[in-house]
Amino acid sequence: MTTNLSDVTHALLDMALKTGADAADAIAVQGHAMTIDMRGGVLEQAERAEGVDIGLRVLIGQRQAIVSASDLRSETLAFLAERAVAMAKEAPEDPYVGLAEPGQLAQGWDMAALELSDPAPEPSPQALQDEAARAEAAALAVKGVTQVQSASAAYHNRTIHQAATNGFSAGFQRTDTGLSCVAIAGTGSSMERDHDSDSRIFQADLRSAQDIGTRAGERTIAQLGARKPPTGAYPVLFDERISGSLIGHLLSAANGTAIARGASWLRDAMGDAVLPDGLSLTEDPHRARVSASRPFDAEGLPTKARNIVDNGVLSGWMLDLATARKLGLSSTANAKRGPSGPPSPSSWNVALTQGTQSQAELLADMGTGLLVTGMIGSTINPNTGEYSRGAYGFWVENGEVQYPVNECTIAGSLPEMLRRIIPANDARDWLSRVVPSLLVEGMILAGE
Repeated sequence: MTTNLSDVTHALLDMALKTGADAADAIAVQGHAMTIDMRGGVLEQAERAEGVDIGLRVLIGQRQAIVSASDLRSETLAFLAERAVAMAKEAPEDPYVGLAEPGQLAQGWDMAALELSDPAPEPSPQALQDEAARAEAAALAVKGVTQVQSASAAYHNRTIHQAATNGFSAGFQRTDTGLSCVAIAGTGSSMERDHDSDSRIFQADLRSAQDIGTRAGERTIAQLGARKPPTGAYPVLFDERISGSLIGHLLSAANGTAIARGASWLRDAMGDAVLPDGLSLTEDPHRARVSASRPFDAEGLPTKARNIVDNGVLSGWMLDLATARKLGLSSTANAKRGPSGPPSPSSWNVALTQGTQSQAELLADMGTGLLVTGMIGSTINPNTGEYSRGAYGFWVENGEVQYPVNECTIAGSLPEMLRRIIPANDARDWLSRVVPSLLVEGMILAGE
């Protein structure tokens, strides 16, 4: 049964004002999800979850409090409002909290153009089971695969509505369909595993189960016989499926919360070169059928395309209203929130300028070094950018893959690494983080 989320959020706002709040905003999320796991050709697990979550933030002067619940009874809404107001009265003052001014709010968006919800019928549990079974069978058909650890298919459908006493009220619906497979090969201490997966808003865009299972199996077989690489300084090529983590570290360092706290190696870097000349990092929250798209942020401000890095130079942070006020700047409409927390900065869809060479051409240019296809763990100093991560992949000599490697560590300085990246041209344009394979010269490898 579908609940009118607009009515729920406005009821919360009305109760908050009647109870003594000066201002308030509310969010309601209703959704359902199905997940099917297959193993050994039989159904291992089937889950379906349904529910509604609501969150209320009230402000009294410069004090705020947040409460949440999953019960929509009128007495629960009244209790939430009373509880939130009581908590706000006891909260410490924060000079930077507050809603957006009415003139700042988003207007006139075209939600349909973003295509965030698939109009196709919801897949049945049997259809999801069949897809997972096909992925598992495809992986097992790869010679050398001994078992499939898991093959999973999932579907999510959620509706979100947010409203505030400054007059903002809007919502949207979003769907997601996903399929994944993890294959295992070898035995004992020589056992290896790898995976493949895909997730799309529209079911019709999802890669086939055959392709996902086969690729998971082939990746796993390619890792058999892995050994440690030599220790030393070598170039490292980050494969496209994990290269986005490097840009993710850049985005984390450019997050307004870290900047406002002074806990970021980018805190004094505005206007400085952080990427090579000619490379830009563009944020575009209006791409159709992409998971991080939206016309407005969690504070009702209009989102827009912009460059976070422009021709190598850092040109913007990710800011919500509170961090923008603390820094004496304007919000970049990057606020994100859930029912149980306040708005905080996040990034939307980002894309790094692609290069002109293929991954194979970069390997040839690299000569001798490491092709990283997977990473384990992470040690990153947010203040200095010192970087160290476990990795596995393939050792390359004379521009060609020689053998698989594992149990190694790659280390360096993120600011220096990012200034030296050389991008390939193989990014997947349907992801919310479009980043190609990246070559980084002179990293430290700890292996044998």
